[in-house]
Amino acid sequence: MDIHEYQAKELLANFGVAIPRGGVAYSAEQAVYRAAEIGGNRWAVKAQIHSGARGKAGGIKLCTTEDEVRKAATELLGKRLVTHQTGPEGKVVHRLYVEAAVPIERELYIGFVLDRKSERIMLVAHPHGGMEIEEIAKSEPGTILRQQMEPAVGMQSFQAREIAFGLGIPAGSVNRMVTTLMGCHRAFRDLDATMVEINPMVLTGDGQLLALDAKMAFDDNALFRRPSVSELRDHAEEDPREAQATENGLNYVALDGEIGCIINGAGLAMATMDMIKHAGGAPANFLDVGGGASPERVAMAFKLVLQDRKVGAMLVNIFAGINRCDWVAKGVVQAVEEVGVKVPLVVRLAGTNVEEGRKIIAESGLPIIAAESLADAADKVVAAWKQAKK
Repeated sequence: MDIHEYQAKELLANFGVAIPRGGVAYSAEQAVYRAAEIGGNRWAVKAQIHSGARGKAGGIKLCTTEDEVRKAATELLGKRLVTHQTGPEGKVVHRLYVEAAVPIERELYIGFVLDRKSERIMLVAHPHGGMEIEEIAKSEPGTILRQQMEPAVGMQSFQAREIAFGLGIPAGSVNRMVTTLMGCHRAFRDLDATMVEINPMVLTGDGQLLALDAKMAFDDNALFRRPSVSELRDHAEEDPREAQATENGLNYVALDGEIGCIINGAGLAMATMDMIKHAGGAPANFLDVGGGASPERVAMAFKLVLQDRKVGAMLVNIFAGINRCDWVAKGVVQAVEEVGVKVPLVVRLAGTNVEEGRKIIAESGLPIIAAESLADAADKVVAAWKQAKK
């Protein structure tokens, strides 16, 4: 789960991370009020969408008068911002963040991520902020600083000091950097985050270290014990199908292909998508119905997949262990009858009660194409999709 910049800043501030003064606004009038509340004579008006590179897309405007704040807010609210992270469809701006513009002396990059290879929280830092970490890794890979955290003890102050010295932080600001890094680590650990990124972290002329931009992502599986984080979810920023899938206990991710997939198990889903690509097609989605899929859940999965108008064929691939093939078969028949599947449908069943499941499919009288193996299923669904396109 992702959250907005202003929400991430509020969370990090609770852990001792310094941020510029700011406030959220939902209208031009409210943006002007926020600017007056903050004081000073320079403000940044920032579009709040779940995407990076907002500045390059025109989503951040610097203002020196309240009239400029009003004009900037009017231009941004309702605007569809397109960045390399949103895709060509972009995202509509529904809220803004107005904050004090600060005199920047240096920009730094700070990021905490979960390194799955080492099974540790890893701190990644770079002396040049304002760039995407992917760009930094390509252009200056040797200058990236890394620090792993031992789970038993967490981040230690000496590790934070090493990073501060490596970034060339002035001696008078080292303690502030240590406080910031330790606070980011505690936020990552205590809130079940999967990423905490401050880009840029700025050093001002008077020695302050401020998080000028912040991004946080959280483990969906831990939200049940983090209600204060869960309530920050903005469903307007998510694919409505993914939100609907979450509510129904399904794992769904929209992709760009034309072949809809309903599969149980993440590993089998990945293998199936690879086989579809190998056969000459492209998956329209990742959808894992889980180990205990009832007929109702399978029917719901069909409805989710078919909401994508690009889908030209569907593949159901179930290897039943905890699950049962006869349950899945009943769900497939129920979905075809209720939803009215108008695209070619290939079903491959294996595992528990497979014969009963295949019998239900065969006796349904529905135009369902049966497959014996994963490769056979991928070949048949791609062939059916190509035939339907003619």
